[in-house]
Order: sequence, then C-alpha cells, then structure tokens
Amino acid sequence: MPQPDQDQKVIAAVSDGIGSLTLNRPSSINALDHDMVGLMVESLNAWADDPQVRAVLVSGAGPRGLCAGGDIVAIHRDAAALAGTDDAAATASGSAEFWRDEYRLNADIAEYPKPYIALMDGIVMGGGVGISAHANTRVVTDRTRLAMPEVGIGLVPDVGGTWLLAHVPDQLGTYVALTSAPLDGADAIACGVADHYMPAEQLDAFRAALAAGTVEQALADFAVTPPTSKLAAQREWIAAAFAADSVREIVANCRAAGHDDVADTIESKSPTALSVTLAALRAAAGESSLREALVREYRTSVRCLQHPDLAEGIRAQVIDKDRTPTWRPSTLAEVGADTVAGFAAPLAADLELTY
Repeated sequence: MPQPDQDQKVIAAVSDGIGSLTLNRPSSINALDHDMVGLMVESLNAWADDPQVRAVLVSGAGPRGLCAGGDIVAIHRDAAALAGTDDAAATASGSAEFWRDEYRLNADIAEYPKPYIALMDGIVMGGGVGISAHANTRVVTDRTRLAMPEVGIGLVPDVGGTWLLAHVPDQLGTYVALTSAPLDGADAIACGVADHYMPAEQLDAFRAALAAGTVEQALADFAVTPPTSKLAAQREWIAAAFAADSVREIVANCRAAGHDDVADTIESKSPTALSVTLAALRAAAGESSLREALVREYRTSVRCLQHPDLAEGIRAQVIDKDRTPTWRPSTLAEVGADTVAGFAAPLAADLELTY
C-alpha cells in the first residue's frame, strides 16, 4: 500500500480497517481551508463503500488541537472587499464557495454510514466543531476546549452550530452562542455535543485498540466518567435568563441575576451578530433537519460578508489584535427586526446552498 504524503494538508491513510484523516496544519491549529474540505470529502466518499474500511478516525496533527476553525484571514479579505455589496457578489466569493462545500461536508458527516470517530482533543472551534460534533462517535479529553466564538468577530455560528446549540437543554446552547464561552470536555458531554470522555494520555492506546478490535470495545476500555460540568451546574439561572426573546432582555436578566460579568461579555460582541444569532437559534429549534439549518446558515454567512462588522471583528481580534472593534451599529437597541430578518431571508434560487 502506498505511503501517505506527509506534506498533505490532510493525511489520509488506511490501516487495520481504520481510515484515518489527520488534519495537518499544526502551525495554524489545523485551520480548515477549501483544499482540506475537498480532501476530506474525497476520502470519506471513497471509504463509505470500501469493505476494507470499517471505521473512520479524524484527528489533528500537533499538540494544540483538532481544528481552530476556518481560514479566518481569507474570510477577512473577502469581507473587507464585499461589505455593502449584494448577494450575487457575496456568493461568488471564495469564502462562499468554501462554505458551500464545507456545509455539505458537515451534512454528510452527520449521515456517515460507518463509525466516524472524532478525537476532539485540544482546541476545537468553528469549523472544527463542524467536522466533529456531527459525528456519530465523539471523543473529548481533559484538554478539550470547544467554542463557537463567531459573535466576537461579527459572524453567526455556522457549520450546523445553530442546530447543535438550539437543541441543548436549559438554554445552555444560547449561553454558549452569545458569550462565546469555551466548553471543556465535561461541558461538551453535558451539552450533548460529545459522547465519550478519556484522558488525553490514553489516546494513543485508544488508537491501538481501534486497530486491534471493535470500536465498541475500544471505547469500553478507555472511556471514563467525565468530571462534573461547571457549565451544567449553572443551568438553573441560565435557563431563566437566556429564555428571553431578545438579547437586550437576556443582558438585563443576567444583571438582575447578579452576573454582570456575563452581561459585560455579551455586550462586548457585535450587536448585529448577537441579534441574528439569537434569531437563528430560535429558528433552528423548529427546523426539521441539520440540512435545513445549514441552508439557513449559508444565507446568514453570505449576509455577514456584506456587513461591516465581519471585517472589523476579524481585524480587531486576529489581524491587528487590538481587541477594540468598532461595531456598526454599536448598540443592541439600534439593531432593527427587519435587519435581523434580512440575514436569513432566502437567496435567489440559483444562489442557494443545494445538496
């Protein structure tokens, strides 16, 4: 069998019945780009009907994490050029083309016909959530730091993130989306976005067990009871505060409950992205499938390219790193209902995400 190319952005290999996909950009915490999505699609399609592959294992190269998200610098370049343009221009961009294929991959992962084991070790953010949290076998560790931090850069949770978070009980998903709070492994299991917990030091032994036996036996041998979730311990006040129908009400509820720190954190994010995110979560709760949610998320992501907050948020957080974005508008009170609704409005038929 030919040896995999170690210089590939995604290293694909088959051994002992396990198809391994290793995201291989450790210097950027394995941030996804369009080429990587294509490589994943190619391998997953080939392995779906391959009798020599009984399970797929997805992990990240290097010690820092599975995947830090999408190629944010490329998105910044498009957002800076596309602010104020129309749907046709935005959907023709490289970012929109990337999202189309990425979201299709997310949907396919959710329906994969074989065990798809995602090792959600270390940092798992944005697009990293999309290639792992929709899996049928999701493993977190004591090093896991999972987050959907989009509202902090003027974006709205995507890759099926609104679908996942909308179905977390007691408004914990709403809390995660509006605060960008990172989840540890125990939190991820409590929120239902992961299934199994094991110490990171056991991952190599777990890999060996997968090669030697069944997925079920390997999990039985190495998965352990997770620690108590600190986030879940706060579910009572979060459930009450985050059930409101507007972000302004949620902020007021947080302050009334004595959680000024949470209110301040929310108010530091893009007012537009926050408002659209809350509407997206409420919409996702009533949708019938992940695929339906991804169609809506694609519309929203395209509209974010046309809004000035996305370029400004990435500039402040990633490019210049001054952490002082100038949001437009600057307050939640200035974000109108028509603006929010416009983000999820249907695109022209030839511009929509299709499968």
